[in-house]
Amino acid sequence: MVVAVTSCNSYSHLLSSKDHEAQYRMALKLVNAGKYQRALPLFEEANPYFIGTVREDSAAFYQALANYKLGDFETSGELFDDFRRRFARSPFIQEAEYMYAMGLYHSALPAYRDQTNTNKAITAINDYLSRYPGSVKTDKLNDCLKDLTQRLYDKAFINAYTYYKIGRYKSAVVAMKNAAAKYPDSPHREELLFLTAKSSYMLARRSIERLQRERYLNAMDDYYSFVSEFPDSRFRKELDQMQERSKKFVATHPYVAPKEGDIKNQQEEQPPPVPN
Repeated sequence: MVVAVTSCNSYSHLLSSKDHEAQYRMALKLVNAGKYQRALPLFEEANPYFIGTVREDSAAFYQALANYKLGDFETSGELFDDFRRRFARSPFIQEAEYMYAMGLYHSALPAYRDQTNTNKAITAINDYLSRYPGSVKTDKLNDCLKDLTQRLYDKAFINAYTYYKIGRYKSAVVAMKNAAAKYPDSPHREELLFLTAKSSYMLARRSIERLQRERYLNAMDDYYSFVSEFPDSRFRKELDQMQERSKKFVATHPYVAPKEGDIKNQQEEQPPPVPN
């Protein structure tokens, strides 16, 4: 008990002292012991006094490291980003760039939320792999890239599917095509092309008569795009039925020029934003 109180008093005394060298040495010992919460205030107190000295880069690195280990990726990201800009020749630079990238990875949100940090993390990881191609961390970072890329695939699909789900078929077609074009390797590709064709059909079906023929023709084109890529798809039977109805309509309804205002009065004329 006496030892604990003495230790606490010693730490508090050191924290408020002007012996910044002692603060730095103790902070390093605490970092090596995994006591980042106690190390961080010492670094914050001591580090301004090392600016312009040979110790500036190590002091800055360990302060960022303590924040990273505590899970404060926003603060550590700012510190590591500043570090890599200021200390390009530091012996800590490779580790700093790794933790900068990993901090962004850990900050990336699930697919149903904003993907700004996901894109930043992908850029940072690719930058790291480009600079350090022989790094022992390559396999781990490649796994992170796969995870992040999948989030972008999922986000694009979720955004597009939302328009389909609420019956905004014109917007759904645009969003589905955008997602399929932007991410051609997406595991959702088959369903994206299926929903493109189905949304085109539903849009034609719900349009005013003067717009239906052209929209059924568009639906037929989207059908052919789908079956050329996925001829044996589980969705084929459903789309085949829609295709037959589209053909029947086109065969029995000659072209009628739309009147001024027809398109304006139709739903969903504004295309949706491209998914982030």
